[in-house]
Amino acid sequence: MPFQMNLWLVKNQSLHEINKSKLETESRLEDWLANDISLIGLELLIIGRQVSTINRGRIDLLAIDKDGDLFILELKRDKTPRDIIAQTLDYASWIKDLDYDQINEITIDYLKKSLPEAFQEYFDEPLPETINATHSMIIVASEFDDSSERIIQYLSGEYKVNINVVFFNFFQQDGLELVGRAWLKDPEEVEENKSRKRAPWSGYWFVNIGEGEHRNWDDNLKYGYISAGQGIKYSRALKRLKTNDKVFAYMKGLGYVGYGEVIEEAKPIKDFMFNDKPLLQLDLKATNASANNESPDFSEWVVRVKWIKSFPREKAKTFKGVFAKQHIACELRQPETVQFLEREFEISKSQ
Repeated sequence: MPFQMNLWLVKNQSLHEINKSKLETESRLEDWLANDISLIGLELLIIGRQVSTINRGRIDLLAIDKDGDLFILELKRDKTPRDIIAQTLDYASWIKDLDYDQINEITIDYLKKSLPEAFQEYFDEPLPETINATHSMIIVASEFDDSSERIIQYLSGEYKVNINVVFFNFFQQDGLELVGRAWLKDPEEVEENKSRKRAPWSGYWFVNIGEGEHRNWDDNLKYGYISAGQGIKYSRALKRLKTNDKVFAYMKGLGYVGYGEVIEEAKPIKDFMFNDKPLLQLDLKATNASANNESPDFSEWVVRVKWIKSFPREKAKTFKGVFAKQHIACELRQPETVQFLEREFEISKSQ
């Protein structure tokens, strides 16, 4: 069944459907995405717009993620769904062969700065040694027919092609313009397709606990939790953790300090209880843990963890070349780091 989106206004305890309208020009949507790509809910850096692919057309938007992998974002415009799928796949066949120099040239042309410089400024971490190991395709549309949706599901599900559709629908009500967004497939599910070109997932999660006025490792140990927040892109990563997930806590510049199991998924810090008492009413070393606690987008979010083995920060476990990223939470794949941590934290296969 083709995707459909509807909105209703709640007024006087009744629902009033809001009229769907057609955006007068999809270049307006392209402008929005180019200015704030977070609208699609992924952490990406736009490095090119209307990128020429040499006799194959122009890619609407080209982006890169924290892993150094490329993303094609193509607006449907007036093309038929099947045409836009074919065109996007054609662009991907061109993207896969781009080397560092070509990607850097595209970045300089669009951002007027080099790829390493732009990457460092945006993600606050250096460009990975390997870039464009794999790539993803995102089609931006307001609607798709049933047959085309099946094609996307088939490519992604059966052949593990990193392709997805994000729908933006437009509504008008009393002079206001509203935008709704939904994905055809869960982006995290499609993201897993990228792992084919990387080491297999160990089953452990890397979590960057950080320290400062909003969070503290001593609090994490005492009250059994990890936290992140003060912005959607930080709390969103923490929400990936599910009950029974095994996590390794990493402290920047020091090493790994804790191994534990998630026993309760992410919730705003104001709702987190310890021994029937609100966490924010307890004695915390994090002096500003309550910052923005009335805003779901900017407050701290907390995941309850049962710590299995931990170390004080001065005894953090590390070695030269240990896996250490700015990611809030990501799958731990580096075999050397996994073996090191299993040994240092005395993890048996039954744990």
